[in-house]
Amino acid sequence: MDSCEFVTFVSILACNIAKGKTQNELNILAAFFSQLGDTLATISAIDSN
Repeated sequence: MDSCEFVTFVSILACNIAKGKTQNELNILAAFFSQLGDTLATISAIDSN
């Protein structure tokens, strides 16, 4: 999968996850996935040393 395909996949996934969710639920999901990404980046940085 090239970078453009990956971006498209992520966008489609986000749209599907968002369907039927309230604004509050979307805010919680956004915070969750942001923290998940940050935590994975931290783990990767620590493990690369």
